[in-house]
Amino acid sequence: MATPATAGPWSAQSQHGGPPSALAARALELHEPDPGQRLARVSVDILRPVPVGKITVRTRTVRPGKRVTLLEAILEADGQEVIQARGWRIAVADRQAEATPAGPPPPPIPGEQPLPEFPGAHTTGYMAAIDWRYVSGGSFDIHGPARVWARPRIPLLPGEEPSPMSRTLLIADSGNGVSAVLDVSRFLFINVDLTVVAPRDPVGEWLLLDAVTTIGEQGTGLAESVIHDRSGRAARGMQTLLVAPR
Repeated sequence: MATPATAGPWSAQSQHGGPPSALAARALELHEPDPGQRLARVSVDILRPVPVGKITVRTRTVRPGKRVTLLEAILEADGQEVIQARGWRIAVADRQAEATPAGPPPPPIPGEQPLPEFPGAHTTGYMAAIDWRYVSGGSFDIHGPARVWARPRIPLLPGEEPSPMSRTLLIADSGNGVSAVLDVSRFLFINVDLTVVAPRDPVGEWLLLDAVTTIGEQGTGLAESVIHDRSGRAARGMQTLLVAPR
């Protein structure tokens, strides 16, 4: 049962995309788990607004394998499919792979900051449930690329530590919001999907979104986020956006 803490900025009755995406990742990881594989990519299609309320999840194996496995999770509410998610599990190497560098160390986490400004938005749900620490960009009312550290203030599920992939999806779905390039009082820019690829598991509760949004002349947007932990680059997220006047 989703709580009011999942509510997104557009409506108190609809969830932000982060919590149900994170729930889908959890379902994928728990389905016929294989200790020799890790969930490396999750792609989420948001079919319709996800209500704040009861959600059911069903999972299946689409393509089993020793080296790669494709999984699917379907989230339903009120008898309708609201989320379709697919995830690739990739075999963990028997010996340490020749990893590429994680890049330069990310900027330090700033001190506590007030809740970001988001004019006209519902801010007492998901937005208040995340601890936001902007490095650049400053707030939702400052348009353009942004870098912001974030961590959840409450667990995804009571008494359970979220996996690295669940935590990443929970935060990554905010890439389009933190890097907004349009006035939120005049335009909607709602993502219809979220894809996260993680070459390695992010470590720790803090994640840095280095996000930028691009909007085409026909009203389709793309939000891209490079996701860091304290050690450096760990994952990348991408969202396709519906852009429309309010």
